[in-house]
Amino acid sequence: MQVLVRDNNVDQALRVLKKKMQREGIFREMKARKSYEKPSERKTREKAEAVRRSRKLARKQAIREGLIAAPKPKPRFAGPRKPVAAVNTSPRAETAETKV
Repeated sequence: MQVLVRDNNVDQALRVLKKKMQREGIFREMKARKSYEKPSERKTREKAEAVRRSRKLARKQAIREGLIAAPKPKPRFAGPRKPVAAVNTSPRAETAETKV
């Protein structure tokens, strides 16, 4: 794997490298190799991954064909919100202010 460093910007190159490694599954493989995995556990994990992949593929195919509705997109975080001034709109508060 190779990443070019442009304008001595090592931070940018590291970010690109991490993204590439994540996409390739290197981090997952390193975590798996950290400890021994029994062959039976490996088989069950791989079977579960295959089932997950096939279900995901079938769900996407059904969405494409219009058999099921597509999931609603999650709202994106728009950033910090500005605090809104507290306004008391109860009828008692208005009558108390008007009497004074």
